[in-house]
Formats: sequence, C-alpha cells, structure tokens
Amino acid sequence: MNWLSSSSTAASTFLSPSALLPPPTHGFSSVTFKVWKKKNRCIRKARRIEISAKFVLEPPPYPLNALEPIMSQETLEYHWGKHHRTYVDNLNSQIDGTDLEEKSLEDTVVISYNKGDFLPAFNNAAQAWNHDFFWESMKPGGGGKPSGDLLKLIERDFGSFEKFLDEFKTAAATQFGSGWAWLAYKESKLDVGNAVNPLSSDEDKKLVVVKTPNAVNPLVWNYYHPLLTIDVWEHAYYIDFETRRPDYISVFMDKLVSWDAVSSRLEQAKARMMEREKEAERKKREEKPRSSEPNPEIYSDSDAELGADE
Repeated sequence: MNWLSSSSTAASTFLSPSALLPPPTHGFSSVTFKVWKKKNRCIRKARRIEISAKFVLEPPPYPLNALEPIMSQETLEYHWGKHHRTYVDNLNSQIDGTDLEEKSLEDTVVISYNKGDFLPAFNNAAQAWNHDFFWESMKPGGGGKPSGDLLKLIERDFGSFEKFLDEFKTAAATQFGSGWAWLAYKESKLDVGNAVNPLSSDEDKKLVVVKTPNAVNPLVWNYYHPLLTIDVWEHAYYIDFETRRPDYISVFMDKLVSWDAVSSRLEQAKARMMEREKEAERKKREEKPRSSEPNPEIYSDSDAELGADE
C-alpha cells in the first residue's frame, strides 16, 4: 500500500481505524523518515498539482496495539495515523520545488526555524521530527529506572533519579497550552557570535529539562542534544485520559519510557560533541597566525656611502 497516496484530511476529521493500520509486516524499522533519491521518488497527485514525496510516513517501531492498556491502539491510530501523517504530507507539499527539498529532516527543522522568524515549512517539519522522536522514546514494558552512564549523569545533575522525575513531570504539566517537555544533554557553550568558547570538560556538560511551545524543539538551540520527549498536545492523551494531563505524564514516565533509547541517544550526543570539539580545535589551529622571521635590515647605496664618508 502506498501510504502517501491519499491526501491529508482536515485536523478535525477522524479517520477510521482500518484506514490507519499499517500493512502486515514481521517487524517495524526504527528509522521513520527516509530520504529518497530523485530517480526513486514517489509521485502523488493532490488537487491536480504533482508533488514529489521526499519524507515517508512509517509506523512506530512497534505494533499500534503494543502499548495497551497504557496507551490505547485508538490513540495511536488517531495520533500517528492522522496527526503525524498530516504533518508529513503538508511538509512534502511545502518543500516541493524549494531549496529545502534536498535537505535532511533535521536540517530542514533548523533552517526553517530561521532564528525564531519561522519559514513556512517549520511547523510541519518540526512536528514530523518531534513525533518520530516521541514514538521511539517509548516501548512496550518501558518505564522503571535507567542504568549505567545515564543514571550516573541524572544523579549528578539532578541530585537523584526521583528529583529528575519530579522536575520532568513538572515541566510537562506546566507547559502552557500545546507543546513538549524534553530531557537534553547541553554543551557548556555560549551561543554568541563574538564570544570565545573554550573546550569544556565532561563535567561542564549537563543534563537539563526544558519545555517548548507548539512545534519548537531543542534542535533549534545550538549546543542542545535532545534525549527524551513527551508530547503534551491534548490529542496525545485525550482519548485515554481526557483532560488529566498529570496522570498521562506519570504513566508515560513510569511505564512507557524507553531508557534504552535515551541511553543510546546520550552516547550519540557525546560522539557529536567530541566531533564538534575536534573541528573547533582544528579551525583554531588554522586561524592561528604563522610566526615569521624578522624582516632583514635593508641599506640603500646612499646609506653605505654616508657610512664610508664618516
């Protein structure tokens, strides 16, 4: 089945479950978005305008009923099958024929954020990325307590795992209106053009909890590496929890979080930080002025003649 063959529906229209279920497979890929080469791109027609589909909606990395009874299949069918689909379809329409067409999804988010002066593609690009990240932040039988390096950093930066839980839940519960709460790994850097950033040690890098409105995510702030997110838009929890957002947040943290995914993202963030530090050091060496020998003294013939007369 071609998942991009049907055009997007209005946000208020509910799709039937049968229209949303993925085709039977033996397992789902953890990669949600794929960049297609031009020669293989899927072409669909919507409103008589030919659209080249670059980003492909794929299902979460588990069956849609795998999180039951904590998060219902109906919620996944509605949230993933309708809202997430709409963001991807709209994004493909917006970037078609633009400079963003050849960019990765992550680059599209950062470029279209445009330092807070959003370009048209930003909301759909960021929401497509956010939802992909959100599905992979959960797993059947999740929750509990992390281990290893991740737990050590949580205890170092928040005082204890319990204090981290309180801070994360509070951030998610107090995000006004629609938005997201995040656990991120922050580099100790100043995002200021005329500032000199010394290389930091591991102790300077911190885990932080942040919250963002609407589609905004930490990718748009330089030196923040997202590790975990919870969607606190009402459509993420209304079917199962109605208006009880705090209950949804508690269940998410206690029974759904994939700490394996968070730990893997932490290691990836450390690797990216190391590469950035190496690149900064390389540029610093290249920009250092080369030492030069002192200019030799040059005497004119007239100077020599004057010396001879003396």
